Amino acid sequence: MQHYIFHRTLEGQSDSLPGFKRLENVVYDRYPLVINTDNPNDTVEGVAYKVSLDELMQADVYETKAYKRIKMSLKSGISAWVYVENSN
Repeated sequence: MQHYIFHRTLEGQSDSLPGFKRLENVVYDRYPLVINTDNPNDTVEGVAYKVSLDELMQADVYETKAYKRIKMSLKSGISAWVYVENSN
């Protein structure tokens, strides 16, 4: 998928998002979604990728209006953009 959207392999590091939970097959009965639970025992494991502003805009197009992008603090302390449900 990275090559399809960004035309390259992204660099990233493993990290996690505390207080969130991943749900499967939620968006269009096919794609996952992370939701805020405010429960510190809930954690979503993933990878924080380094992307340019142009690449971030490309990701916005790929993710469609089903998701919105919000800035969150990951377990490592770094800030990252996370796609969550767009309830608007």
